[in-house]
Amino acid sequence: MRTAKVISLIATITMGAGIAWALITGNFSEDGAKILSIPWGVVSLIDLYVGFIIFSLWIVYREKSLPSTILWVVLMMTLGFFTGALYVFIALQKSKGNWKLFWLGKHYTE
Repeated sequence: MRTAKVISLIATITMGAGIAWALITGNFSEDGAKILSIPWGVVSLIDLYVGFIIFSLWIVYREKSLPSTILWVVLMMTLGFFTGALYVFIALQKSKGNWKLFWLGKHYTE
């Protein structure tokens, strides 16, 4: 579990740095238009959002409260796998070494 925590923490930091860099140096409207103007850019976005949706289904499955679920899913759809990596890290911390609790969340029973 320690390895998973380290990987998810590194992923969170890396994604956060990448998002910050893009916000500082990029132009969302211009860059987004370029991505949407090429077929592989469109396919990449479809692939990305399919992943976001599938990951969000796991969040919905394991979260206890509706407000928390909604917040995580909205963050997932807007900040992408920065949110996913952060969610995994927090879920690993809360599971205290119990992989079943990590995967099942509210559905875990001993």
